[in-house]
Amino acid sequence: MDQKKIEEGVRLILEGIGEDPEREGLLETPQRVARMCEEIYGGMTQDAREHLEKQFHVENNNMVVEKDIPFYSTCEHHLLPFYGKAHVAYIPNGTVAGLSKLARTVEVFARRPQLQEQMTAQIADAMERYLHPKGVMVLIEAEHMCMTMRGVQKPGTKTVTTMVRGAFERDYSLQQTFLQMVK
Repeated sequence: MDQKKIEEGVRLILEGIGEDPEREGLLETPQRVARMCEEIYGGMTQDAREHLEKQFHVENNNMVVEKDIPFYSTCEHHLLPFYGKAHVAYIPNGTVAGLSKLARTVEVFARRPQLQEQMTAQIADAMERYLHPKGVMVLIEAEHMCMTMRGVQKPGTKTVTTMVRGAFERDYSLQQTFLQMVK
C-alpha cells in the first residue's frame, strides 16, 4: 500500500469537509488512517489458496459446517463498514481443510473494499476451487453502515446473501439441513 498517498488523501478529505488538518487532534490522523488501511484492507494482498491448500484425508464425507464466523468489511460504494457473520459448509470429497482455514478464507475476502454479494460468491468459489468438494454453501448476514448511519437510516437491518454450488444446488434437503444448523 502507498502510505503517502493515503495520508495525502486523508488530508484532502479533512480540508474538503472544512477541517484544519493542522489542528492538534488531527495532526496524526493521516498516519493513523494509513496504518488502519493496511489492516482493514489486508485481504487485497492475500490469496485464499494459502489457507485452503493444507488438507487432511478423511473417510467420512458428511457435511462440514462452520457457523457464526464474525467478519468486518468495507462497502466499496461508500467506504463504510459492513459487518456480521458468515456461515460456510461443504461436503468433503475425501479431504477436509483445517477449521481455522475456513475462517481465514472469510477474512481474505472481507478485508478489501467489497460488495456482500460478491464476497459470498468469492468464498464459495475459493472453497470449490481449492477443496474440490462435492458441494459448497455460504450464507452471510450483515449490517451495512451505509444503510444505517446515512441514506435510509434503518439501524438493525440485516442483508442476507447465499451461494450454493454442486450437491447443494441439486439437493434442496441439503440446503435445508444447512439452514437449520446455522439458525
